[in-house]
Amino acid sequence: MKRIISFPHLGNYYIPVKYLLEKLTDFEVRQSPPITKKTLELGEKYSPNDVCIPFKYNLGNFIESLDKGASILVQAGGGCRYRYYAEVQEKILRDLGYEFSFIKLISKDKMRVKETYNIFKKLNSKLSLYKFINTFIITLFFIYYMDKIDVIIRKRIGFEVDKNSFINLREKMYKDFYNCNNLTTLTICYFKYRKKFKKLKIDKPKNCLKVGIIGELYTSMEPFSSYFLESELAKMNIELKRYTDLSYLLWKKKLTTKHMLRKTKHYCKYTLGADGLDNVYRTIKLAKKYDGIIHTKPFGCTPEVGAIPIIKKVAKDKNIPIIFFSYDSETSNEGIITRLEAFYDLIKYRKEKK
Repeated sequence: MKRIISFPHLGNYYIPVKYLLEKLTDFEVRQSPPITKKTLELGEKYSPNDVCIPFKYNLGNFIESLDKGASILVQAGGGCRYRYYAEVQEKILRDLGYEFSFIKLISKDKMRVKETYNIFKKLNSKLSLYKFINTFIITLFFIYYMDKIDVIIRKRIGFEVDKNSFINLREKMYKDFYNCNNLTTLTICYFKYRKKFKKLKIDKPKNCLKVGIIGELYTSMEPFSSYFLESELAKMNIELKRYTDLSYLLWKKKLTTKHMLRKTKHYCKYTLGADGLDNVYRTIKLAKKYDGIIHTKPFGCTPEVGAIPIIKKVAKDKNIPIIFFSYDSETSNEGIITRLEAFYDLIKYRKEKK
């Protein structure tokens, strides 16, 4: 029987994850099918009622993967309630009658090299420690370069002259990144595409509208879960800034927590759990140069619920408009668009008045 590894979606990060798994194992690697409304319906059907919506998306991903023949499931773990996803999801799936192996990469909010190597060694007995570390380093740079390019795209895509020029070039870049077998070729490839993205034709006014996106990590990074918020904002000719990406979560966050506590000392005495403190800090920072802020979260996300009153206070003190989106399975696309259009009118009016 052919063994197939699968894992849940999180934006375009399925590409480097697939790269990693293919290099470290001899099994067939299939990412979950693209997220659709059916994915959420499946996850919601078998999830506890009060669980946050990223859990439901992940569970729906797993069910669709198992139905398509997956026999090994991979979950990351760590963070807020995300640290408990793996155990609960595994129990639900086994109760549904599925047979599979389940791999959790992160335990106690940390990925330890030796433990992770031993996990992959069980999947590939020929795997050397050198190949494991080297492949992980390449994958981390793969993610880092993806995130660096996305920063450029968010600043410029709302003003592209040729429709879909940024998206089409990004797809081509992903394919070339995927074919890189060492860090040198990957880095050369990154710099080549960075130049190409900066050369794409744009028609960007000097004093364009600028909006920062903050909030919970999953709804920030998975476009389907936020109803393609960034794409809608780009259609409105807005320059975007988003802090949360996988590079930030993997290593930048740990390096900046003490700095954020210092900068938010008038509002926060402690970290607020998950990205709560981070979003208070981002609100202070964005208020200096941006025209508005959008905060996204799943319904009932405890750390963000705790942070929202503080974020509102900061936004009021700094005189910057902010809008909050809380997503659940009942959220409608029409409602999102209507609120976005009203927010756009507000920040445009304020900018023109200034």
